[in-house]
Amino acid sequence: MASERVDLDGNLIKSITICMIGAGGFIGSHLCEKLMSETPHKVLAVDVYNDKIKHLLEPSASGELPWADRIQFHRLNIKNDSRLEGLIKMADLTINLAAICTPADYNTRPLDTIYSNFIDALPVVKYCSENSKRLIHFSTCEVYGKTIGCFLPKDSPLRQDPAYYVLSEDASPCIFGPIEKQRWSYACAKQLIERLIYAEGAENGLEFTIVRPFNWIGPRMDFIPGIDGPSEGVPRVLACFSNNLLRREPLKLVDGGQSQRTFIYIKDAIEAVLLMIENPARANGQIFNVGNPNNEVTVKQLAEMMTQVYSKVSGESSLETPTIDVSSKEFYGEGYDDSDKRIPDMTIINRQLGWNPKTSLWDLLESTLTYQHRTYAEAIKKAISKPVAS
Repeated sequence: MASERVDLDGNLIKSITICMIGAGGFIGSHLCEKLMSETPHKVLAVDVYNDKIKHLLEPSASGELPWADRIQFHRLNIKNDSRLEGLIKMADLTINLAAICTPADYNTRPLDTIYSNFIDALPVVKYCSENSKRLIHFSTCEVYGKTIGCFLPKDSPLRQDPAYYVLSEDASPCIFGPIEKQRWSYACAKQLIERLIYAEGAENGLEFTIVRPFNWIGPRMDFIPGIDGPSEGVPRVLACFSNNLLRREPLKLVDGGQSQRTFIYIKDAIEAVLLMIENPARANGQIFNVGNPNNEVTVKQLAEMMTQVYSKVSGESSLETPTIDVSSKEFYGEGYDDSDKRIPDMTIINRQLGWNPKTSLWDLLESTLTYQHRTYAEAIKKAISKPVAS
């Protein structure tokens, strides 16, 4: 860690205390690592689980606690714990990562999804506003919903015009499906909390930054069903496909895998978040897309690429039938709907923070699948070889 660090305007960066809600999750664990290893900041890590940050909380092999004075874990559920306001008061900055954010839950648990992403976030915003504390709130690229382009005729040349599919924080409309398509419960809840945060800034002076992640992927994302998560759960696409590859099962392509997405390496994305933390003058009042428009593929192309990369890192041959098509109704149940394309406009974050992603899709998949194979392959072999009870 450098002894003196300066922000983008050349000012000395002072040590701050950060209340990180959801610190034990995928993004939180990587952000905690970054803060511990490269900055002098302190973290009040708030979560129900701490499995993914245990290595930061427990003694090393030599018995030392390298980060003992800079990271504290507070096991609490923000829904109903009176300690939350006290922790926010103790901190200079609150980062809210807590959310139900798995598509499989949006249809089956729409109420939990709405409560998690709107109702449970309300006290966090309120405490930050009332106590004059800065807030970095994690939203989602799902707030954009569908693109304008998807409503044009299939053969319309306008579908190729970036104005109809590139998503801009300050210009693109938010277009959701009908109410009966409960898949949009997540996006609507996230959009409403964004509007509330923005209103708190306008009316009550809340200092805020809103982050819209575009498919951040990497090690520790989600869970592998039956190994470090529930057997019946359906994680997001990276872990879902990884689970199939580890079990040597065909990858399931929902509705043919024609939806287009961009994917960004978690380590690139965390660099952007650190810039937001340490450059409040440039980040306050801003909404930032954080993604990699250069890593655009269809979900089907992602599956094909992951199959190739996993074969390389594991030394195993690919299946004769590496993918199979399933309907969204069969995979997710009634009420599922999808957005066609999600390409982030990076103008604002580049202008404000000078940030651009670096890692190619192939490289980030190679790094991530190497981790997945090293971490889970043996456990899955043992699980598969166990006799099934009659």
